Amino acid sequence: MGFSGYLDGQRKNCRELVEELGKSFSYVSILGTDVSASVYRADIKSSLARDGNGECGFVVKMHNNDAFYEYSLNDISGDKKALAERILEGIGIDEELKGRTITAGDVSDVSLKEDFSRENDHADYTDKDLIDVCHDLSKRLKEADEHVLNAFSIIQTLEVSKLFISKEKELSQVYGWANGILMVIYSDGKTIQARHVEGENDIAKIIEGMYNSTEKVIDLARHLVTAKPIEPGVYDVITDSSITGLIAHEAFGHGVEMDQFVKDRALAKNYMDDYVASEITNMHDGAAATHSVASYFFDDDGVLANDTQIIRNGKLVAGLSDLTSATELGTEPSGNGRRDSYKRKAYSRMTNTFFEAGKDKLEDMIASVKHGYMLFDTNNGMEDPKNWQIQCTAEYGIEIVDGKLTDNYVSPVVMSGYVPDLLKSISMISDEFKVIGSGMCGKGYKEWVRVSDGGPNLKCRVKLG
Repeated sequence: MGFSGYLDGQRKNCRELVEELGKSFSYVSILGTDVSASVYRADIKSSLARDGNGECGFVVKMHNNDAFYEYSLNDISGDKKALAERILEGIGIDEELKGRTITAGDVSDVSLKEDFSRENDHADYTDKDLIDVCHDLSKRLKEADEHVLNAFSIIQTLEVSKLFISKEKELSQVYGWANGILMVIYSDGKTIQARHVEGENDIAKIIEGMYNSTEKVIDLARHLVTAKPIEPGVYDVITDSSITGLIAHEAFGHGVEMDQFVKDRALAKNYMDDYVASEITNMHDGAAATHSVASYFFDDDGVLANDTQIIRNGKLVAGLSDLTSATELGTEPSGNGRRDSYKRKAYSRMTNTFFEAGKDKLEDMIASVKHGYMLFDTNNGMEDPKNWQIQCTAEYGIEIVDGKLTDNYVSPVVMSGYVPDLLKSISMISDEFKVIGSGMCGKGYKEWVRVSDGGPNLKCRVKLG
């Protein structure tokens, strides 16, 4: 997998357009994207290969010592003076717009020229290879139990090339990722679905993990079909890595995206350097913090990837920013400027969000619970950054009685409450660690980007229903 030949051939056009627009703006940058994505899917009756959410185009970001402006387009060839005039006319800078903009300070543009790449094995597999794998996995799941109504196997691939050019910078990056999903529709008295997800740099690891997990999916389905609703209440809880990541993402992910600080839409802004979690709690985010689906070399603002520690020993110490919010707040950008596509605005967005591992053993954590639940598998979550309330759903929980896991499954399970109460209740953290890169995150109800989250097992006390 090499860098996009198309983008490589646009470097000169980008530099010329930056120079031409530089006559009207103090800062100009261009991000070029060439993203290909594919989806391979099979169930017991059909199989297919199709394009995923790919894109190819450019977005220009400009600053005039007062505010930022952005303009997207899919062709930057031709006369650059005429194109610059079209862009100036298109952004429509007028007095009414100026009156509604948030004033930002000067933009620093550090000199840097570098090409980044991360190798993968995607070119080793044809469409037929991956369709055949999906078909075989689906067949195995269906034949494993007579109660399986349908079985789905999905492999998704993503290959990303991005070019960033400003007056001082010329950066390129190329990388890929793959996800695998197994799911069965199972019916025995009632009908449920059970699933397993994989996320890896290499397709070979995805395929291996999926084959190794077929029995796990069937076993989970057999338990979920007998699962009962949980009795609402406040319980001691042990989280698996998926639910730990859900808490990290919803509790202090969206709440510390600093474009919300600019708009006074996040309570976290008023709690910097205050204790918001127990003193054993440490939390990070960053494209360079770990290796997963949200790992890149530079963000969509041309800022190099970072490892940002959000919570240090229980204190809230940092937020996540894009270039615009950092400039408006007078801070350094953290490398979290991300776009749904070249057609969409850059926002402060999470990347790989997780809690640090601790020193406790999982078996000791379970043994410490008189009555509670161990929660598994992220379903969905919501957060209210203005009031620090969260609602997170786990696919299922297993009851713990007298320090031992039982065979009593409950499903689904909803966690809710006030974020600092949940985080301050963390009393044990396992020495195990896993980050899961299989999901997407929206800003509100839109602006989707790929994210990962996870960490160790946590013991905390939380309201379940």
